[in-house]
Amino acid sequence: MKLKEFIPQLNNAVQAGAQKALRQCGNQQPGCSKAEAYRLFGRSVVDRWFAEGLLTLIAKNGKVSNKIDRTQLERVAAASNRTSYLTVAER
Repeated sequence: MKLKEFIPQLNNAVQAGAQKALRQCGNQQPGCSKAEAYRLFGRSVVDRWFAEGLLTLIAKNGKVSNKIDRTQLERVAAASNRTSYLTVAER
């Protein structure tokens, strides 16, 4: 395995471990609001993920809340390769 192939896997493992540690310490809630998701990833991106059915809101006791499962959000964001695209100036 080449170093360039190993770096993304190590980065993913570190991020997953950090998220797990934050949740266990109680510093991070299992769900986040749509507003927080918008701040993290941008409104148009999060809205597109909802439109594509990649994200859903958490339902509690049959009622839909305004919260998104943080794990689901992070998985969709990690699978999205649009963050690695070149900007117009770089093309």
